[in-house]
Amino acid sequence: MATSSDANAPAAPAEQAPAADTGNPRKRKLWLFGLLLLVILGAAGAWAWYEMVGRWAESTDDAYVNGNVVEITPLVTGTVISIGADDGDLVHAGQVLLRFDPSDTQVALQASQAKLARTVREVRGLYSNVDALKAQAQSRQAALKTAQDNFNRRKLLAQDGAISAEELSHARDDLTSAQSALDSARQQLNTSTALVDDTQVASHPEVMAAAAELRQAYLDHARTTLVAPVTGYVAKRSVQLGQRLQPGTATMAVIPLDEVWIDANFKETQLRDMRIGQPVQVTADVYGSDVQYRGSVESLGAGTGSAFALLPAQNATGNWIKIVQRVPVRIRLDGQQLKDHPLRIGLSTVVEVDLHDQSGAILAQQPPQQATYTTQVYDQQLGEADAMISQLIRDNSASGKTATR
Repeated sequence: MATSSDANAPAAPAEQAPAADTGNPRKRKLWLFGLLLLVILGAAGAWAWYEMVGRWAESTDDAYVNGNVVEITPLVTGTVISIGADDGDLVHAGQVLLRFDPSDTQVALQASQAKLARTVREVRGLYSNVDALKAQAQSRQAALKTAQDNFNRRKLLAQDGAISAEELSHARDDLTSAQSALDSARQQLNTSTALVDDTQVASHPEVMAAAAELRQAYLDHARTTLVAPVTGYVAKRSVQLGQRLQPGTATMAVIPLDEVWIDANFKETQLRDMRIGQPVQVTADVYGSDVQYRGSVESLGAGTGSAFALLPAQNATGNWIKIVQRVPVRIRLDGQQLKDHPLRIGLSTVVEVDLHDQSGAILAQQPPQQATYTTQVYDQQLGEADAMISQLIRDNSASGKTATR
């Protein structure tokens, strides 16, 4: 038990609290200053990046590979007897893709050949008629002169009473008859000459009409063989053997993958500084960031995607909500890079446009000076038809030559 002296004794001093660290406020200020400096440097760096890089580039991942899809469609009715390529196959321009049964067109071609040959011979007859009528007219002219001389002599004799009036009348009738025969011969000559005047067999209207029918028959026969208009890869084959096809029926498509492009759909707010010809960097998802395609802005779309949709937005309705629109921008790619790393239609890409050079136009200023895409695989068909026509005309012309007038 504690004594009173213990109770009255002074209490032991409590453990003295440690003195406050006089350096903490200074350190706190240093930390705050450092943080402020970092924020300022970060903001300055962001501003510098925006001014030097960010504001001079626009990018989008709403970008896809596009290209020409050349549909193979027949121009004549036919039954498929051969298919020369399937999906994914490489075909070259002029390579046979489909064949139709040629029996019907072959018969029509032979009939047209016979008609042209017959027409050439008939036109030759027209030229011969002109020659015969010219000879006949000359004969009638001579007969008229003879009748005129006889009439003149008898007229003098009749004045002297050497012949009777009846004999003079017969001479006058002969003269009239000879004149009528000459007039008739000249009329027939004029009519026949009008049919061949200033023409030759090859340029005669009847021959040209028959040649046109033969040319059409030849083309119909040639078109029973469908060839690839361009070099590319086959896709969307739907035709089958034995199928009866009508003109315009889709059978397959040929896609030239060496001439694809990028359709990048930029927001309308990204187009302010975008110009034709600006350099573009493209990354395709199929290859990743390891492959960077070089390109350039080829054209900016003439309208937004929604404006050309099957059901365009009706912004005049009462429940209108503003939505940022997108405009398609076509990007031309480097051909050598496409050859080294081919793309396929529909693949996803990321596109970044460098906006530093703004000297280009927003829209094209000149129309195209030449066709953007052509094929020459069909030119040979007409050449072969013309060669056949020329040979038929030569074979059926007199002595192998065309008559002229």
